[in-house]
Amino acid sequence: MGSMTVRLADVSGEAVLLAGAGRAILLQIAHPAVGRGVARHSDFSSDPLRRLRNTLTYVYVVVYGTPEEVARIARAVNATHVQVRGDQYDASDPDLQLWVAATLYQTAIEVYERVVGPLPPEDVEQLYRDYAVLGTTLTMSPGLWPKDTEAFRKYWLSTLATLRVDDEVLAVSRALLHPTGGPWWIRRMMPLVRLITAGLLDESLRTTFELPWDARRQRRFDRTMRMMARTNRILPARLRHWPREHYLARFRRA
Repeated sequence: MGSMTVRLADVSGEAVLLAGAGRAILLQIAHPAVGRGVARHSDFSSDPLRRLRNTLTYVYVVVYGTPEEVARIARAVNATHVQVRGDQYDASDPDLQLWVAATLYQTAIEVYERVVGPLPPEDVEQLYRDYAVLGTTLTMSPGLWPKDTEAFRKYWLSTLATLRVDDEVLAVSRALLHPTGGPWWIRRMMPLVRLITAGLLDESLRTTFELPWDARRQRRFDRTMRMMARTNRILPARLRHWPREHYLARFRRA
């Protein structure tokens, strides 16, 4: 008997994917339209982790919630997006929702395969198809999601070439990676978060976001990823899935 195919529900609840959160957010805001909207319609200076909390809640509810819960969070997100419109920015734009979903998929695969291990090609394709739901639950039509991983790769590379970081977006990234408020333990973790975020980005984006990098940081990053892989193998499921359970419970209490 062959092994079971890895599906979205098998992957997205893994806490280790949170290691890529900073990378995903920086990729999102490097898109000129997304970055402009976040800079002008979000208050990163007072609550830099709000976008992360909202994104995690959305992902966990879409993947693990009941149909009624999925419909509820979709209505809530769409209602919020309707209010976030401005010059050259519309949070309801399906093309922008495609980019956000793409960053979540591509970052999740990057982290998962580094920490848990490579996936068989057939699992990669199935998981890729599953990830479309993060966009199609909102206003993105299924046809907008590239048809397979090869089509996605072309879309990804072509979009990367259009990314730009201006002073507004750079200020948002600094508020995210150098928070002055929030719980003390988050501030204590930020040097590690900055290291992992920079290590997961390619050199051009590290430079664009003014994230320092050298051979010493590369060695620290490599050691950190190896340690995460070893730790993840021995963690009990209840710890690996704690963020999923926490955010689902929080959503259900609201």
